Amino acid sequence: MDRFIIEGPTPLEGDLTVGGAKNAVLPLMAAALLARGESVISNVPDLQDVRFFMTILEGLGARCSFNDHVLIIDTTDQAGFDAPYDLVRKMRASVYVLGPLLAAQGRARVSLPGGCAWGPRPVNLHLEGLRALGAKLELNEGYIEGECLNGLAGGRYRFEPSSVGATANVLMAATLAVGESLLENCAVEPEVTQLGKALVKAGAKIEGIGTTTLRVQGVERIDPLEQSVIADRIEAGTFMAGVALAGGKVRLQGVNPEHLAPVTAVLQDMGVTVTISEAGGSISVESNGRPEAVEVVTRPYPGFPTDMQAQVMTVCALAAGTSFLTETIYPDRFTHVAELQRLGADIRLDGAKATIFGVEKLQGAQVMATDLRASAALVLAGVAAQGQTIVNRVYHIDRGYERIEERLGRLGARIRRKRG
Repeated sequence: MDRFIIEGPTPLEGDLTVGGAKNAVLPLMAAALLARGESVISNVPDLQDVRFFMTILEGLGARCSFNDHVLIIDTTDQAGFDAPYDLVRKMRASVYVLGPLLAAQGRARVSLPGGCAWGPRPVNLHLEGLRALGAKLELNEGYIEGECLNGLAGGRYRFEPSSVGATANVLMAATLAVGESLLENCAVEPEVTQLGKALVKAGAKIEGIGTTTLRVQGVERIDPLEQSVIADRIEAGTFMAGVALAGGKVRLQGVNPEHLAPVTAVLQDMGVTVTISEAGGSISVESNGRPEAVEVVTRPYPGFPTDMQAQVMTVCALAAGTSFLTETIYPDRFTHVAELQRLGADIRLDGAKATIFGVEKLQGAQVMATDLRASAALVLAGVAAQGQTIVNRVYHIDRGYERIEERLGRLGARIRRKRG
């Protein structure tokens, strides 16, 4: 397995363009199954998760081509409805095909998905929401088997709790349901908002996009999608955290500052200078000293994102004082703690709350990545740590960051990939 070898500490300096959002492109890829013809999605990051999802779509009979960050999905002859375990096991987002398959074809057989190796993340909200639209769903030998041979019907469903994935899945299904659907307590993350806008552009009738209540009037058909993917706020936040941790000054281009507001606020509380360009398309991040301790609680958007928890915890590890971090979305998302401790971090866990006693320096060591965002946190730690850090099992990070070692290298980090 590949590993990263990092020599630290090195500050980060320079300009970087943020890529398209992984969490936005995957539901857009699934939404292509709702239409017949060629959907064109641009600004698509070249990630393992995108490649895996292409394989799933091809297994369902779609034809995919991917060149220069433009993805074309041709569903003209797509007729499959079975997404088997061998394809689905590698990524949790594969469950996104369930709603579109039921809506467009009246049946689906989708393996329960895999993904990051931390904690249970049940698909019950997906199933309950689709049942509210009339789908008959059963769990059978590790598969979700569903049918609605007479089509889906409009219905009402309230997500408890709010869920990004379930909101996207049920929303996609509702676009082709007969009648009106009312979806309440919906997720309002930018990735869900983009999906809604892309569906409307393709002919869907959706009211309330960007709010917690979506009203969907079903249509007989929608056109193929044509959409450019929004910038990845988590990737941008990761590089912002890298500057806070290692020092330096980096300008991030192609971002939406509004999407980054929760991360920006926390980093500013830590003493990091964040400057938004007047045009609004770039953010400059500068840090010249030791960060200050903070208290952070993860929340659904527009709160602080759970996908930035590991990265900010790493910054807190070097902060002056004691920081407190509470994880309310996935209370067991702390697999990175033990690895950060190997680098010298002083972190105590009590259930879903971490207390981080800031230390003056981290010391390089061998660590093992256990999930996507934990991988990013360990790489950042290695850039700031004294001496050599080896991050093993970096296939996790390739799922969500495009060539992160090359991009950090352009900012001055001494990092290289060792294959095999």
